[in-house]
Amino acid sequence: MNSITVAIKRLPNGSRLPIPQYATPGSAGVDLMAAIDAPLELFPGSRILIPTGLAIALPHGYEAQVRPRSGLAHKNGVTVLNAPGTVDADYRGEISVILINHSDKAFIIEYGMRIAQMIIAPVNQVSWNEIAELPDTARGKRGFGSTGNRSKIYEDNA
Repeated sequence: MNSITVAIKRLPNGSRLPIPQYATPGSAGVDLMAAIDAPLELFPGSRILIPTGLAIALPHGYEAQVRPRSGLAHKNGVTVLNAPGTVDADYRGEISVILINHSDKAFIIEYGMRIAQMIIAPVNQVSWNEIAELPDTARGKRGFGSTGNRSKIYEDNA
C-alpha cells in the first residue's frame, strides 16, 4: 500500500475534532466530520454545505475525493450531492461537504458527526492529440444502456 504525507490544518471551527484517521488497516478513506456551531436540520429534498474544520495541502499529482458514507446513505437517505467531490492539489481553503437528504424525514446534523469520507488518489493530467477520426472498437458509439442490464454470464446460465 502506498503512503504519502499530506499537510493538514485544523481550523478554529474544527479545533475540538480529531485529525481524520483510517478506521481499519484496510480502509480506503478517512471520515470527515461536521464542524458546525449548532445542530442543523436537513429537510427532505434539501441540501446543505457542511464545513469540516479542515484544510489540506495535497502534493502535486493528487486529489482528495469526498464521497458518501454508506451507512448514512442506507440508514438515513443522506448522501454527498456531488459525489465524488474533488479537492484539487492547489486548493487551500476549508473542505466542505454538500449533503442532500433523499429521505422523507428531516435529519439532524451535529458537531463531530461523521458526514462523509475522503480518499486521497493520484491523478494524471493529459495532453490532447486532436485527430479527424477515432479508432474503431467493438462497442463503437453505442452509449447509455447499450451493454444491457444483465451480464452475458447470467444470460448463458439462465
